[in-house]
Amino acid sequence: MRRVLVSGLAAIAIVAMPAAAAAAETITGALARAYEYNSELNAARAGVRVRDESVPLAKSGLRPRVTGTAGISTTATSGAPQTSRLSFGIEVNQSIFDGFQTQNNVRAAKAGVRAERQNLRNTEQNILFDTAQTYMDVLQNRQIAGLRARNIEFLQEQLRAARARFEVGEGTRTDVAQAEAQLAAARAQLVAARAQVDTSEASFLQLTGTRPGSLQQARPLMRLLPGSLDQAYAIAFDEHPAILLRNALVDSSLFTVKAAEGAFLPQVGLSASVDRTSISGGPQAGTSTSATVGAQITIPIYQGGRASAQVRQDKEELGQARIETAVARDQVRQAVASAFTQLEASRVSVNANTESVRAARLALNGVVEERNVGQRTTLDVLNAQSTLLDAQVGLVQAQRDLVVSSYALASAIGRLSAERLGLNVQVHEPEEHYEAVKDLWYGLRTPDGR
Repeated sequence: MRRVLVSGLAAIAIVAMPAAAAAAETITGALARAYEYNSELNAARAGVRVRDESVPLAKSGLRPRVTGTAGISTTATSGAPQTSRLSFGIEVNQSIFDGFQTQNNVRAAKAGVRAERQNLRNTEQNILFDTAQTYMDVLQNRQIAGLRARNIEFLQEQLRAARARFEVGEGTRTDVAQAEAQLAAARAQLVAARAQVDTSEASFLQLTGTRPGSLQQARPLMRLLPGSLDQAYAIAFDEHPAILLRNALVDSSLFTVKAAEGAFLPQVGLSASVDRTSISGGPQAGTSTSATVGAQITIPIYQGGRASAQVRQDKEELGQARIETAVARDQVRQAVASAFTQLEASRVSVNANTESVRAARLALNGVVEERNVGQRTTLDVLNAQSTLLDAQVGLVQAQRDLVVSSYALASAIGRLSAERLGLNVQVHEPEEHYEAVKDLWYGLRTPDGR
C-alpha cells in the first residue's frame, strides 16, 4: 500500500497543474460544506423532525379529550311569553382500554422514527459520496484539460518544425499535413475536456452550494476501510443504514399488525360533563346546573369486514417489509463486493499507469532525438506524443478511481459519516428534536420557535 501511495504522489507531480497548495481547497472542506448546506440533506433532516411528531400523535390515543360547549336559543310561541335559553358546559372523555391499540401504535411510531433516522444516515452517506466523487471529477477533468492544452503547445511546435524542415527540403508536405491533422483533433479534444470541466463544476456547485476554487489532490480513504472482503461484509450487515432502515420498518409493521388486531378487543372509557343552563322568560325561568359521570364498555361484534381486511393488509405489508430487508442485504452485499474489487483494481492501475507514463516519456524523448538525426519521421513523433498523452490521461483517471473507490467502499459498509471522517462541522443530532417533542401534551410552536 505504501508503494501505491508513493507511486501515486510521484505521478501527481508529473501531471498536476501548478497551483498554490496553501490556498487549495481540500476534499474534507468540500464534504463539510455539503454536510451543512446541501438542500437534499437538509430536506432529509426535516423529514426526521416530521416523523418525530408521530410519537406524540400515537400517544394521544390514551390522553383525555376535553370539549367545551356553549349555545343560545330563543323560542317564541303564540299566546305565550318569549323565552331565551343560554347554556354552556364542559365534557371530558378518557379512554381506559382500547385493545392495546395505542401502546402498539406508539411502538410502531418509535420504530418509524428509528427508520427515518437510518434513512437520514443513508442520505448523508449518499451526499458525502457524491460530493467526494464530484470533487475528484473536477480535479480529474481540470488535469486532463491541462494535459490537452500542453499537448496543443507540443503539436504547435511540431507543426512549426515540420514546416521549417519542408521549407529547407528536409521534410515532406505529408509531414506538415499529419501535424496539422493532429493539431486540429487535439483542439477538438480540448474543447470537449473543458466542457467536462464545466459540467463537473456545476455538479460541485449543486452539492456544496459554492463553485470549486483551486483543489488539492485527495488521498484514498484507507483508515476507515476493512482489510478483507469478509470483514467488509460483516461490517456492512451490522452497520449499513439501508439494512437498519429495513429492520426498523419490519418492527413498525409488526406493531401495526398488533394495533389493527386490537380493534377486535373490548374498549373501555370514562366520561364526565358539567352543564349550566339559564332560561329567561316564561314559567321555567331560572338557572340549573347538571353533572354527569359515566363509564362505557364497547364490545365489537361485526364491523362490516373492515377491521379484518385491515389486519390482513397489515400482515401483507409486514411480509413485504421482511422481503425488502433481504433485498437490502443483497444490494449492500453487491455494493461492497463491487467497491472492494474496484479499489483493488485501482491500486494496481495507478502503479501500471505510473510506469506507462515513465516509459512513454522516455520513448518520446528518444523518438524526437532520432527524428532530429533523420532516423524517424514526424508521424513517429506524433504517435509517441499521443501514446504519452494517453498514458498521462490514464494515470489521472486511475488516481481519481482510487480515491473514489475508497469512498465508495466506506459508503458500502456504512461508515461514510461526518463523525468518522472528522469533518469540521456541528454534527446533526436528531435525538434533540425527538426528546423535545415526544412527551408534549400541547403547544403549537416547534422546538426551534416556528
